[in-house]
Amino acid sequence: MRGFTLLEVMVALAIMAGVLLTVLGAVNYHLSIVAAERDSTTLTLLARSRLAEMELASALVKGEGTFAPFHPDLKWKAELLPATLPGLQKLSLRVQRAGDKREVVLVRYLPK
Repeated sequence: MRGFTLLEVMVALAIMAGVLLTVLGAVNYHLSIVAAERDSTTLTLLARSRLAEMELASALVKGEGTFAPFHPDLKWKAELLPATLPGLQKLSLRVQRAGDKREVVLVRYLPK
């Protein structure tokens, strides 16, 4: 009867362990990218929503707040700044997560 030697089995297990570790590392890396993109998308959508609310209310002025109760860890801050072009002002809306300082900034130029 012919079988595998212990050395052949050990080499096969070492190769399988190396492949498995590589695959697990790649999956973990890609899951972290997906999580970061999900957070970035959430911040961007909330910023766009807040900007639209401000435009509908005609309240394009400085202000700040949170997105409580659904996102209490996210803060927004709006600032009206002078623009480099004459006759325009720059509205900057910043949405920031308190825990990890991740943020998204939307800028809109408005007539004075």
